[in-house]
Amino acid sequence: MFETVDFAVEDGIATVTLNRPHVVNALDVRMRDDLWQIFGAVADDPEVRGMLLRGAGERGFCAGADLAEFGSAPSQAIAREVRWERDLWGLLLAMPKPTVAAVHGHCIGSGVEMACLCDLRVVADDAQFRMPEAHLGMIPAAGGTQTLPRMVGRGRALEWLLSGRTLSAAEAARAGLATMVVRRPGLEPASRRLLSRLAAMPEAASRLAKRAINEGADLPLPQALDLEARLAAGLLTQARG
Repeated sequence: MFETVDFAVEDGIATVTLNRPHVVNALDVRMRDDLWQIFGAVADDPEVRGMLLRGAGERGFCAGADLAEFGSAPSQAIAREVRWERDLWGLLLAMPKPTVAAVHGHCIGSGVEMACLCDLRVVADDAQFRMPEAHLGMIPAAGGTQTLPRMVGRGRALEWLLSGRTLSAAEAARAGLATMVVRRPGLEPASRRLLSRLAAMPEAASRLAKRAINEGADLPLPQALDLEARLAAGLLTQARG
C-alpha cells in the first residue's frame, strides 16, 4: 500500500517499518505522507492497542532528512516548508496509544526526533545518535530542541545539539534517552515484549496517563495537579457509569 513504509497489524500491535534501507531510511516527502496516513489509521483503529516504530535494513533506524531531496529543491527553506505542510510530528506526539521505537544503527537528525516523540525507546547496543543540523546551517525542525531538553535536561541537550557529536547507546541510556539497551539480535523481541505489556493495560487509563504526563509537563505544578485530578475523576466516573 505504501512506497516507503511497511505497515502491518497483528494481535493488536501495529508495526510501522521505515523502508528506504538504501538511504538508511532517510525521511523524504513521500515517507512523510505515508507516515501521515499510517499514524492517523493507528490512532483511529479501535483494534490497535499499541504501535512499534522501527527501521528496515542493517545500517540503521533513520538517517534523518533526505539531503538529496533538499538538493533538488529551489532552496533548503522551500524544502523544509514542504515537509511542514502536514504536522506529522504533532500527530505522533498526540498518539493516544502506547508507542515504542526500536532503534538500531544510525539514528540521526529527524530519526532521533521521531524516536523522542515515541513514548519509549528500546535501543540496540550498536545504536549511534547524532543531531547534525547546526553544523549544516540549520536547527532541528521536528521537535528536537524541545523534546531532548525535556528528556535529558537542558545542559545535555545544548551540548549535543551544538556539538553534533555522536552518542553511543550506553551514553543514551545513562542520559535517559534510551529506555533500555539490548544486544542487537534481541532488539525486536525486547521491543515487542515491552509494547505488549503496555498494550495490555486498560485502554482508558493508558490514554489518560499519557495525556496527563504530556500536557502536564508544560504547565505550572498547581495546574498540572489539577489536570491530573480532573482526568482521574473523569476516569472514575466512566468506570462507575
